[in-house]
Amino acid sequence: MRVRPWVGAWCIALLCGGAASQTVAPAAHENVNPEAASGYTARQAVSAQRFMVATANPLATQAGYRILQAGGSAVDAAIAAQLVLGLTEPQSSGLGGGAFLVHYAAPKRQLRVYDARETAPAAARPDRFLRDGKPLPFAQAVNNGMSVGTPGLLRGLELAHRQQGKLPWRSLFQPAIALATQGFEVSPRLHSLLVATQAELAAQPAAARYFYASDGQPWPVGHVLKNPEYAEVLRRVADKGADAFYHGDIAHDIVAAVRAHAKPGDLSVADLAGYRAHARDAVCGEYRAYRLCGAPPPSSGPLAVLQMLGIMQHFPMDKLGPRSVEAVHYFAEAGRLAFADRGFYVGDPAFTKVPVRQMLDPGYLARRAALIHPDRSLGTALPGDPAGLLASRAADDALEVPSTSHIVVVDAQGDVLSMTSSIESAFGSKIFVRGFLLNNELTDFSLSFKDPEGRLVANRVQPGKRPRSSMAPMIVFRDDEPYMAVGAPGGSAIINYVAKTLVGVLDWNLDIQQAISLPNLGSRNQATELERGTYLEDMMPALQGMEHEVKTVEFPSGIQGIVIKDGTLIGGTDPRREGLVLGE
Repeated sequence: MRVRPWVGAWCIALLCGGAASQTVAPAAHENVNPEAASGYTARQAVSAQRFMVATANPLATQAGYRILQAGGSAVDAAIAAQLVLGLTEPQSSGLGGGAFLVHYAAPKRQLRVYDARETAPAAARPDRFLRDGKPLPFAQAVNNGMSVGTPGLLRGLELAHRQQGKLPWRSLFQPAIALATQGFEVSPRLHSLLVATQAELAAQPAAARYFYASDGQPWPVGHVLKNPEYAEVLRRVADKGADAFYHGDIAHDIVAAVRAHAKPGDLSVADLAGYRAHARDAVCGEYRAYRLCGAPPPSSGPLAVLQMLGIMQHFPMDKLGPRSVEAVHYFAEAGRLAFADRGFYVGDPAFTKVPVRQMLDPGYLARRAALIHPDRSLGTALPGDPAGLLASRAADDALEVPSTSHIVVVDAQGDVLSMTSSIESAFGSKIFVRGFLLNNELTDFSLSFKDPEGRLVANRVQPGKRPRSSMAPMIVFRDDEPYMAVGAPGGSAIINYVAKTLVGVLDWNLDIQQAISLPNLGSRNQATELERGTYLEDMMPALQGMEHEVKTVEFPSGIQGIVIKDGTLIGGTDPRREGLVLGE
């Protein structure tokens, strides 16, 4: 295993220095194989007393850390970090995408969710991804203008800052503006993804000019990449607010890029001008002695996690431990049942009834748990019918590709933030405009909108609708006080990543770093998936003997988490990516 030498080089004068009391997580490792004992062991948990931030990129963490040092709130730090992520980790999130932000305000003891999920254009129709009555192959649906939804990120950040910010809006943009102007070093992860997606990304001329050299080669690790167009967009939004993005020439350029694509989309300037972020109540549930809360529909993530935990509560997970075949079995079976319900019932609540209360009813979850056999797998689980809606619903066939990013923050006044942001698959739609990429989130809708019997899919395409998400930013409470903030990227696997981490901390008493580093696993109501190269592979024969279809897969997660214990902040970041925890 090799320590990345480039992490320290990223620390520029504007963001680093003068912080003798900060605690820094060890550098990530490239191409790490999980160790046999507990998965990845390259990192140790980070402790702090006053505040802490963890993100998927060192420069983003450093930006958020400086904002906290200056007296900024958790929301302030997250905004600064997110704007840097859009520059240094453009494959995962950015101005052209959306987010869900869960926030606990300590003085008011108030929990709020900010929904900045993208919306379908007003011209969108349910058969958007059908040709001759059949779903398009995903590759034909994703990398084009049809997949672009109305971006929501900046409206969401602006709303959260208006209600929870402390420092001036303009000041939060300065770290990202400086980096975009002065340049930042291309990281190993960015380089590897430029190589992996070259055929699709380089096919877009604007993206090719930015991400690849004149000879067509991806920028190498350590190349200093500047993005003056992004800096200029940030300057204008810093001065004028999000209106500078959603109105005027920036909005017109976004629409023009979508409509000029060889497979054009129908996004309009009216769609951008009309976009609104929403403040919502969290969806919450109980697990053992804890109360867990997260983003509600249109995200399916926390709801599915809560269903999984509510089912696993009927089994002795705390006594089985992470190396137990039985624990893997129960975890996978709980996932099958949760994903079965998710596929029929979750969509945008403004357009379809989502029976959240019934899906989390303890009696219903007990009946679901009773379906699990101790010695054999369910195979493919069937959905339940907690609210009498099953006869009118059709199965969803959306495909969510792993990407996305996550931020956790605790500030000096005790505010806690967990935010997941995304442009969907790696580099989104591949459409690059004004220094940022546009999302392909509309492929999170079901490709089909009804079944042969005419029953409608809850998550079908409709004008102005928000596609179902698996993003699962969550905050955990113990004795009515915040105890943990956690979340992850990874498409629909986010649900299993977050559930695994919660079980690791709440059931197995692991510290947050140990729980994050555990091998990833679970079922999305198909095969039982085990992280390749981990000790879980040793369990394959036993699981197959229990009638599990088992697959080993790459699971590059990207989990971030903070636990608040006895007045101490304990942070962890996923060793599978380039993240960093900083605290003081």
